[in-house]
Amino acid sequence: MPGAVIVGTQWGDEGKGRFTDYLAKEASLCVRYQGGHNAGHTLVVDGEVFKLQLVPSGVLYPWVVPVIGNGVVVDPEVLLAELDMLEGRGIDSRRIRLSGNAHLIMPYHQELDRLNERYLGKAKLGTTKRGIGPAYADKAMRVGLRVQDLLDPKIFREKLDLVLREKNGVLTKVYNRLPVDAAALAEQYMALTPRLEPLIADTVHLVHQALDAQQWVLLEGAQATFLDLDHGTYPFVTSSNPVAGAVGAGAGVGPRDVERIVGVVKAYTTRVGSGPFPAELPEGDSVGDLLVERGAEYGTNTKRRRRTGWLDLVMVKHALRLNTCTEIALTKLDVLSPLRELKVCVAYEGDDGARYDHVPYHQSVVHKVRPVYETLPGWGHDIERAERLDDLPAEAQQYVRFIEEVAGVAVTFVGVGPGREQTVVLPRAA
Repeated sequence: MPGAVIVGTQWGDEGKGRFTDYLAKEASLCVRYQGGHNAGHTLVVDGEVFKLQLVPSGVLYPWVVPVIGNGVVVDPEVLLAELDMLEGRGIDSRRIRLSGNAHLIMPYHQELDRLNERYLGKAKLGTTKRGIGPAYADKAMRVGLRVQDLLDPKIFREKLDLVLREKNGVLTKVYNRLPVDAAALAEQYMALTPRLEPLIADTVHLVHQALDAQQWVLLEGAQATFLDLDHGTYPFVTSSNPVAGAVGAGAGVGPRDVERIVGVVKAYTTRVGSGPFPAELPEGDSVGDLLVERGAEYGTNTKRRRRTGWLDLVMVKHALRLNTCTEIALTKLDVLSPLRELKVCVAYEGDDGARYDHVPYHQSVVHKVRPVYETLPGWGHDIERAERLDDLPAEAQQYVRFIEEVAGVAVTFVGVGPGREQTVVLPRAA
C-alpha cells in the first residue's frame, strides 16, 4: 500500500490528529515528520480524550508503530512525560521509535526563545516559547545536538561545550543572564538516556522496510501550510516545513513513495498568535464567540484562545495546490450547526480594488486585503449523529459540495463531532 500524508491547509488546529487516528487503523507505521512539542493533537476515543504533543496519533492502535522522524525537534523530558501519560492510561509506549537523527531541544533554546520574544516587544511573533525556533536554527548552523549524541557521553559533552561558547556569550553579554553550566546540563540529559535508548532507531530504514513490504505508512505533519517557514505568512510562521513536500527531508521518503495526500480543512478558520487573517471576525463578534465555545478553540498546549473567522477558500485552494492534495477531510462541520447563515471567503479585494482569487505573495498586500464573501444557508440543528452524507441536512450537503466546487478537490471525509466514530465517509472514499 502507498504512503499517505495528512497535512493541515490553514493555520493549524484543523483536527489533523483525529483523521490521522481514523486512518491509522489500516496503517503499519505512523510517522511524525516535523515540528516539536509546540504542536498538539487531540484525539477522542469512546469519550476519552488524549492530548498528544510529540507522539504520532496512531499510537492508540496496538498494531501501529509510532515513529518520531528525523525532522522533528525533541525535548526529551517532554517526550518521557508523554510516554508516562500514555502508560498511565494503558497505552503501550514501548512500540514508539525515535530517530537518532532528530535534534534535541535544550534548556538554552527555551531561554533564548523567551528572551527573543520579550525583546521583540510589539513585533513579537507569538511563539510558544518552547525552544523550537532556536533548536532549528542550531540545526541549520550545524551546532545542534542530536538524539544519537545521547548514546555517547564523550561526544555529547564535546558538542555541548562547543555550542555553549556562543550561547553563554549571548546569554551573559547580550541578555545579562547567568551562563549555562555544561557539566550540570550534561548530567541532566545523560540521566534520561537509559529510558530513551530502547526507542532510538534508524527510522528511515524502518519506513522503507514497511513500504517495500507494501504496508501503508501514514505520514503526519504538525501545524499547517500557512505556518510553513517558506510558504506561510512569514515571519508569523513556525520554524519548520509542515507542507507535504517536507516528508522527503523529515521522514526520509521520496516523492514516488507518497500516493495519497489528505488536506485537512476546518469548516471555518482559526489562528493562534500574530499575523494576517483576511477572513477574521471582529473581536467580540457573537459568531466568533460561538465558534470558540462550540469548537473548544483554545490551544492544546498553550490554552490560548484562537482567533476565529469564516472559512477562507482562497487560502484553502492555495494550500491544496501547494500540497497536491488528492482529497479533503472536512472537520468540525457540527460547530456551524446553530447558524442560520454562513459566509465563505471566495476572493480578496486589495486597496486598489484589484480582486485576488489566489493568495498574494507580497506581505504588504496580504496584510491589507478585504474578504469577498458568498453567503450560504445554514441548517440550524445538530448533525452529530449523521453516519452517511444523506443523513446531513440539505444545507450541510450544499456547504460540502460548495467547498468541493470552489476548491476543485473532492471531500472524502466529514467530521460531525470530536469522536473517532463521528466521521461521515463519502461514497467515493469507502
